[in-house]
Amino acid sequence: MEEVLFFIAAIGALGGAIGVIAMRNPFYSVLALIVHLFSLAALFLLLTSAFVAAAQVVVYAGAVMVLYVFVVAYVGGGGESAWEPIPGQRFLAPLLGIALFIELAVAVLSSSLLALGEDGPHVQAGFGDPAAIGRLLLEKFLLPFEASSILLLLAAVGAIVLASNRRQENA
Repeated sequence: MEEVLFFIAAIGALGGAIGVIAMRNPFYSVLALIVHLFSLAALFLLLTSAFVAAAQVVVYAGAVMVLYVFVVAYVGGGGESAWEPIPGQRFLAPLLGIALFIELAVAVLSSSLLALGEDGPHVQAGFGDPAAIGRLLLEKFLLPFEASSILLLLAAVGAIVLASNRRQENA
């Protein structure tokens, strides 16, 4: 049963990630990101990390995604492109995408073939509980944690400034 749930969540995560970059409408792209984040939460649950899965749903799929939906609805999508396409881009982009896919496939297959005879990683008893995560966030990863919060705040303020400039131009 765990294998079936893993593949469903993995397909949801990959499909959501592809949908984020493939959708032309920014609103649908945000919805695909929500699907991706819920699928990641399911994968965290399969790793017996219930706290991280709950935080993923509450913080990212809940609060941050609601902010993104409101920003997309307020600022609006569409319109003209900000820059001209690079000459030959329609030919070069698929080639680079195929090269990246081949490189990642080789890396995944080579590392998974090495681990075929092993039992998997050993996970200690307190892995994923709130106390261990709190210790990591407030001791080892305090600077990146605070930098990401400041980056999210700057993104929200920048979206509001862009929206207000656009509203003044239309008035």
